[in-house]
Amino acid sequence: MAHLLPVADTAADSSARWVRRKQARPGEILEAALALFVEKGFAATKMEDIARQAGVTKGTPYLYFSNKEEIFKAVVREAMLPNLERAEQLSRNHEGGAFQLIERVLTGWWEGICLTQFCGICKLVVAESGNFPELAQFFYQEVVGRGQKLIENAIMQGVASGEFRQMDVHNSMRVLFAPALMSMIWEHSLGKCEQVPIDKERFFVCYLDFLRHGLLQPPNNKNHEEH
Repeated sequence: MAHLLPVADTAADSSARWVRRKQARPGEILEAALALFVEKGFAATKMEDIARQAGVTKGTPYLYFSNKEEIFKAVVREAMLPNLERAEQLSRNHEGGAFQLIERVLTGWWEGICLTQFCGICKLVVAESGNFPELAQFFYQEVVGRGQKLIENAIMQGVASGEFRQMDVHNSMRVLFAPALMSMIWEHSLGKCEQVPIDKERFFVCYLDFLRHGLLQPPNNKNHEEH
């Protein structure tokens, strides 16, 4: 009879581990899906592939997600929206200059997305947008459009305050946005063909330097306007 207490404890421990494991499964499924989507493409990835990659049975993903499209949307929401929401919060609370805000927003995006496994999502969306326009539209509305609005507002504020030179705000936003987006696409496409890979840290420093010289009012012009 003495063995019953240890057996009961073991069963409780096993039950607790099972609960923790069950709670972790959606995240494990999303992680597996992201890796497969980037490697094979959205169309070529099957639900059973995701299950196999996650180490679960074929039917398990359906307990949490109705289909592959819902998994993709969940990947985007889990991977990218927290970074975007932090940037939007930063923009609302920012009290410094417009360029400082842009620099902080881009640094957060660079560190939270571009330097992580999440950067493959952008290449995935571009590659699959023709076959799955509804997913491309979802990605644009949830991520790209909001990011563009945030940057465009910052540029507009900089121009209005005199910190930035006069410019076409909307198209300047597009020019600013393009290198960050392209760097993520490049890494998972033609970047694999380069003999010397991009030094991401130096690339980002150069990127900010270009923006600084392209956006800020030249000192002589600023002094002239003040007089």
